[in-house]
Amino acid sequence: MAGPTREQVLDALRTVNDPELQKDLVTLGMIKHLQVTDSQVTLTVELTTPACPLRNMIRDDVERAVRAVPGVQKVQVEMTARVRGAPAPAVELPGVKNVIAVGAGKGGVGKSTVSVLTAIGLARAGAKVGLLDADVYGPSIPKMLGIEDQQPYMENNQILPVDGPGGIKVISMGLLVDPGRPIIWRGPMIHNVLQQFLQQVNWGELDYLVVDLPPGTGDTQISLSQLIPITGAIMVTTPQEVSVLDVEKALAMWKKVQVPVVGVVENMSYYLCPSCGHRDEIFSRGGGRALAEREGLRFLGEIPLLTSVRRGGDAGKPLILAEPASPVAQIFIDIAQQVACALSVRNLPDPGTAKRSSRLTVLR
Repeated sequence: MAGPTREQVLDALRTVNDPELQKDLVTLGMIKHLQVTDSQVTLTVELTTPACPLRNMIRDDVERAVRAVPGVQKVQVEMTARVRGAPAPAVELPGVKNVIAVGAGKGGVGKSTVSVLTAIGLARAGAKVGLLDADVYGPSIPKMLGIEDQQPYMENNQILPVDGPGGIKVISMGLLVDPGRPIIWRGPMIHNVLQQFLQQVNWGELDYLVVDLPPGTGDTQISLSQLIPITGAIMVTTPQEVSVLDVEKALAMWKKVQVPVVGVVENMSYYLCPSCGHRDEIFSRGGGRALAEREGLRFLGEIPLLTSVRRGGDAGKPLILAEPASPVAQIFIDIAQQVACALSVRNLPDPGTAKRSSRLTVLR
């Protein structure tokens, strides 16, 4: 009996779709190093992000499809990943494939917490990640990462970012000025410092640059959208109506400056008593999900109001690193994975060929 052919194996692999991109792995160019030797098949599946939450399912589907080819007795599948950049990468940021802006309509909703843990969640999956603290007036990222005592330095007329926990690269005004010193600047100065952070910082090769924005729709947001193409924005809100209304205004701003919005995160969705388990929806619940549904956006998840999240930020020990097995850490990991998947969809060479799929998992 003749052994399987390469074309037979490729035909079988054409039946396996990437669940997010809604196209088969062969068409997407994700099948690498395919070898067919007698009854053995070896191949590599190159995912579009190391943060893919469906890695194991895709691997199992590939093995199942190949084993169904007549004559195949042994299948060896290696899973790798290569993040694809935006169709129009920022020439001002050579080596940076994707820029993710994290914003909020109003302050105090946990935007910086989402920025930090999204960045660390992506890095934990194996991506190369940078974190830019663009909140010049209230830079909280150094404190949240426990790197307040570090300073960036110059090399070959370029600023080298600080190495943060989890392997991320970090730059912030909080690393350049004395603690407690206020920044009293008008709008043009904000533009200038953002330009310096973007164009004079040697970020190196990054899969994702996460930008923590100040709240609102002011100078920083406008300057950022003018200086570089943003791959996608994440909006953070609390459940109550006053917060959601401000996010709606921010969404309108992103539309005007032609920045796509990846999705909406609802923070402080509920409080779960650690002693008795009683659940209290202090700020109401569901406002973020309802907003995402109205706007046709992904709802990225509900984050509970927990002491461990606050404690991690105050102590400079991000929750995903300090308590990786905790349920709330898994919520943040899930958010990072969904953001990575959403960007993979947007970065398809022909976005019109891929349907936007619904949310991968439902957070309760």
